[in-house]
Amino acid sequence: MNKATGMARIIKATGYSLSGLKQAWLHEAAFRQETVLTIVGVCIACLLPVMLVEKLLLIGSVVLIMLFELVNSAIEAVVDRIGSEHHELSGRAKDIGSASVFVAIVLAAVVWGSILWQHFA
Repeated sequence: MNKATGMARIIKATGYSLSGLKQAWLHEAAFRQETVLTIVGVCIACLLPVMLVEKLLLIGSVVLIMLFELVNSAIEAVVDRIGSEHHELSGRAKDIGSASVFVAIVLAAVVWGSILWQHFA
């Protein structure tokens, strides 16, 4: 077995990551929607007359939604691969993954609401 090291390992890891993003885009509608939301959010954040740190918080909060959606999608794919029969632990894993996305969405809403309220209310 020849394991890649150094730069070769980084290049392979990057390829796997890009493949994961492609798979998420092709197979996960929620990921596509959140990607569009992130692009719109980044554009709006860049145009808002707020401090750099606030821009970064706005952008980071929407990027977190995408990150948790990727993890949730991975959990769902693994659970579905294991079997289609209902199992309490499978349902729990999927629900917890979904909850992580929900918490990220709530965080983004609080961040955006707080910053916009502070500057425009």
